[in-house]
Amino acid sequence: MAARECHHCKQLIEQGEAHDCWTTTEAALTRDLPEDLREAWDRLRETAAAFGQQRIYASGHAIMFSRKTCYFFVRPKKQFLEVCVFLGRTVKASQVRRVDRASKSKHVHIIRITHRDEVEPPVTSWLQEAYEISDALSKGDAALKTTPKADKNAAARPALRRRRRLG
Repeated sequence: MAARECHHCKQLIEQGEAHDCWTTTEAALTRDLPEDLREAWDRLRETAAAFGQQRIYASGHAIMFSRKTCYFFVRPKKQFLEVCVFLGRTVKASQVRRVDRASKSKHVHIIRITHRDEVEPPVTSWLQEAYEISDALSKGDAALKTTPKADKNAAARPALRRRRRLG
């Protein structure tokens, strides 16, 4: 039987064999982490889990932490944990490598964690803040998407149409 290579995970798959490389688990994503990163991951997970009711699940190459929507996620890498935190403001701090606009009301903060001792304030307080405001930020997004924008040119349109017909 001929085998094919999955273009996502580069695994060889026999013909007729079921394959879903997008289905993964926390254990699979964190299995090969070095000891320092493993300890950092464990501390990060237990800190976030202590915030309250939420869903923690693996998706693709990341581990997601969400209430109604994701408030942060972790991408385990070979040399660091890439932590992406959604806040309603921009934080300027040495721990934050980059900030991108995720939506009209959310900013995603990219943080690299390389050791267990880095999972402490202010990083943990940003995670707590993200947990607490995640629902409000998501409602803000929904309101922005469903509220029609004021049309500045609405009053000028009839006059503009008349000029085009005449002109």
